[in-house]
Amino acid sequence: MSAPQQRRERERAERHRLIVGAARELAEREGWEAVTTRRLSEAVAYSQPVLYSHFAGKDAIVAAVALEGVEELTGVLRAARADAAGPAAALTALARAYLDFARAQPALYEAMFVRRSALEFATENTPEVLKAAFAEFLLTVGPLAGGRDPDTLAELTWSALHGLATLDGSSRLRPELAEGRLELLVGAIVSGGR
Repeated sequence: MSAPQQRRERERAERHRLIVGAARELAEREGWEAVTTRRLSEAVAYSQPVLYSHFAGKDAIVAAVALEGVEELTGVLRAARADAAGPAAALTALARAYLDFARAQPALYEAMFVRRSALEFATENTPEVLKAAFAEFLLTVGPLAGGRDPDTLAELTWSALHGLATLDGSSRLRPELAEGRLELLVGAIVSGGR
């Protein structure tokens, strides 16, 4: 690739990052309804046609935000799991890290796991970044599976945490019982393998 082509590719990648970053910031500040191509165009100082040269529309921007968020979450889960002493502690750390991530960045979490998306989960077309996130669940619950199917247990764990994150994020659960719910969930997963 020639030097001018490399420069254009770098500039294109930088515009892509800028658009995704602006969408995340606007969504966290005002919600996803506020994220429009017009508002993003103003925020990044590029015309709407430039935005459309990078993304087919808002759904594609949200998908790019979601993938970036899943990559960040994977790193958080990996660190939580790796720093724990033993399988039960790893599950507790992973669960707490997941819920903290969802609580700290509600719009990002919504883009990742709540909003409708063209991203495919649990298929052969699943992006690698999504597979890596699921692998963190699998690595965490695998040692606790006992006679249970580790993949199913990982899916169930993720589902339970997603439910807690979603209900907590919409103020439908009693906040003073958050730690107790986490302990019950971890206890149920750990003791179910015995």
